[in-house]
Amino acid sequence: MKKLLIACIAFLGTNALVSAQKIEFETLEVNYGKVTKGANGVREFKFKNTGAAPLVIENAQGSCGCTVPDYPREPIMPGASGVIRVKYDTQRVGAFTKYVTLTSNSTDNTSTRLTILGDVQDEPAGVPSKENTLFNKTK
Repeated sequence: MKKLLIACIAFLGTNALVSAQKIEFETLEVNYGKVTKGANGVREFKFKNTGAAPLVIENAQGSCGCTVPDYPREPIMPGASGVIRVKYDTQRVGAFTKYVTLTSNSTDNTSTRLTILGDVQDEPAGVPSKENTLFNKTK
């Protein structure tokens, strides 16, 4: 009886491991560096389902309205990869650190926090405007 109980526990434990979903990211942080105001604010977080069952991302929530995530709505099969796209509003000048919180059915971390950071710079000084060019002639 004792051997049967141990065999059942071992089987259930193995079955639980086989059905695990696991999300692994290449990186949890993307640094935009210095970007010009109005520049492309979209960056990507690449991930893979390293588990043995379909991974479902249930939600992705930005820490404020200036950070908008886009995530796959369909299940990610075992061994398959996916991308979380995050768009930051680069019309806001200054340094920033923002977060995206993912909720998934991953067995080892149902909540994952992704970080974006950078510094949006205003237009560089010294760029001539139309009025100040050498080729403009006044009448």
